[in-house]
Amino acid sequence: MAETMTNPDSKSGHEVVPFEEQSVEQRTINTIKTLSMDAVQAARSGHPGTPMGLARLAYALWTRVMKYDSSAPTWADRDRFVLSCGHASMLQYALLHLTGYELSLDAIKAFRQLGSPAAGHPEYGEVPGVETTTGPLGQGVGNAVGMALAEQMLAARYNTESETLVDHRTWVIASDGDLMEGVAAEAVSLAGHLGLAKLCVFWDDNRITIDGGTDLTFTENVGARFAACGWNVLEVDASEGVEAYVRAADAARAETSKPTLVVCRTHIAEGSPGKQDTSAAHGAPLGEDEIRATKKNIGWPEDATFLVPDDVVAHMRAAGTRGGETREAWTARLEAARAADPDRIQAFEDALAGTLPAGWEADLPRFDPGQRLATRKASGKVLAALGERIQSLVGGSADLAGSNNTTLPGAEDVQAGQFGGRTLHFGVREHGMGAILNGMALHGGWRPYAGTFLVFSDYMRPSIRLAALMKLPVVYVFTHDSIGVGEDGPTHQPVEHVAALRAIPGLTVIRPMDANETAEAWRVALQTEGPVALVLTRQSLEVVDRARLGAAKQLVMGAYVLREGGDTPDVTLLASGSEVEVALHAARALDTEGLGARVVSMPCWELAESLSADAVEALMGGATVRVAVEAGISFGWHRWLRRGDATVTMERFGASAPGGELMAHFGFTAENVAAVARDALARAR
Repeated sequence: MAETMTNPDSKSGHEVVPFEEQSVEQRTINTIKTLSMDAVQAARSGHPGTPMGLARLAYALWTRVMKYDSSAPTWADRDRFVLSCGHASMLQYALLHLTGYELSLDAIKAFRQLGSPAAGHPEYGEVPGVETTTGPLGQGVGNAVGMALAEQMLAARYNTESETLVDHRTWVIASDGDLMEGVAAEAVSLAGHLGLAKLCVFWDDNRITIDGGTDLTFTENVGARFAACGWNVLEVDASEGVEAYVRAADAARAETSKPTLVVCRTHIAEGSPGKQDTSAAHGAPLGEDEIRATKKNIGWPEDATFLVPDDVVAHMRAAGTRGGETREAWTARLEAARAADPDRIQAFEDALAGTLPAGWEADLPRFDPGQRLATRKASGKVLAALGERIQSLVGGSADLAGSNNTTLPGAEDVQAGQFGGRTLHFGVREHGMGAILNGMALHGGWRPYAGTFLVFSDYMRPSIRLAALMKLPVVYVFTHDSIGVGEDGPTHQPVEHVAALRAIPGLTVIRPMDANETAEAWRVALQTEGPVALVLTRQSLEVVDRARLGAAKQLVMGAYVLREGGDTPDVTLLASGSEVEVALHAARALDTEGLGARVVSMPCWELAESLSADAVEALMGGATVRVAVEAGISFGWHRWLRRGDATVTMERFGASAPGGELMAHFGFTAENVAAVARDALARAR
């Protein structure tokens, strides 16, 4: 039986195969197209053209290529599918519905509407089978690299010569826009370096963007770029049909040392007489008249909307469950392995579940009061202890391991063909690193972390935001956290960055005041749902004697009284990180003047925000004034302050000089903090 069009490159002049005479394959491809058109039209917004152009490729992957079982969406050894061009979400929703995942036709009819799981872009956790949240272009490519890396590392750890428990692949559909984005370029480069051979990206080369043809901005030889990055590059033309995509996938499987890019020459809005190969089909409904014309052009009932033929349902449900036997065989191997080596299989399952091992906290270091230690160095010591106990803990940095103190002692490097280690090297690729960490967390089996300077958190902010949106257990180690960086100057001195991170919903930001608070920060981080940013100093800080100060509360509260300052203090000094030390010295200076000064350490606002209003008032101690002290912008601090209270903060960029000199120059001294407190008290009285 013929394809939907004798020549899919043509918009007209082809033989139309009547609906009743179409093969189930052809009818299924047309169902994917028409569901996409109808859902976007009903929503009055969306992207119909890309799903239409990709229907044939997607059909090939989901019926002939991928290993999955729709009745077990979280099966550990399933293939992963990533729709990096998330604006084509109706493609994925149509596939999930047809193959039997938990996504009803009613949900698709309510596409992009409040309460429907069929959101405008695929959202992880909302629909079974959606492996990652995509939409911001390039992110899915980076996530897929992380998934493929996680698979290779798990295979190296848990497979044996006689038994394979981890053997799956990651399949990606990416658009022109995805491959224009820098995050994708960073991830692609690292994937080629590592030789992630179980990763295959199908590039939808439809040559159309919202503004017009890609030739407006994008004329590079993409295949040559990927080849230069160490990828295997193949080409398929849509006119070659389903079998050509299957052959390309088979060729990707046969490649054992490189990831594969398949260049797919497709046609946006394929089959639309008036809008195929035009930007008009990219980001807007086709319109009722054009939909009718398109349905006529592909032999579909013109008046039918959301039509899903029974034979298509049967065909695709069979495809959705054909992996059941493979899954059952895998489960049998797992149980046989459990009988032979129960400890190894328990460790494997605990890693996949993200379960922390018993006694994981047992060796957390405690630091003696009075010594001086940068919190980045304390973090390195804590991480070393955790790494011994938690074998699923893996990470590294963006070419700053020595500065971030993120290397696990004794852990081997992960390199091409050597995936048994736990030390990751991301190179100078902060954004790619963030997206890859997300992919590893999404895949499961690892607890990923990575570090860079705090000022470079901007480079990976979109990935951090998506980690927060998906509630992924990723830990970011951000060091060199203030003007205390010193001589590198304002380009490397974060001023607004802590406030910017705190502004991300779902991200827990912890800025510990000393080495012991840093240990507590790691303890909290590994038990927190969602991502955590640890914000750490370059400069040394004194380890505080909490017992002497009578500090009963711990970091788990997010904020606690470090120094009482009397039954009813005159002033409460609020601070985080290195400025807590300054606040303590300022409190002592105020004491000599007969002014009671309480000090509250506030390492984590997100935890503190769970405190009741009464608890916050008790924390503040009924002081006449409050003064917030932090070497960053004041933005956000006013949620803890009242009218008449004061701040000692940075409201400009820094300068180049030794860190200690800069802290004094910009007023982060006990003398200045005490003076600000006195002035605020004078105004209040």
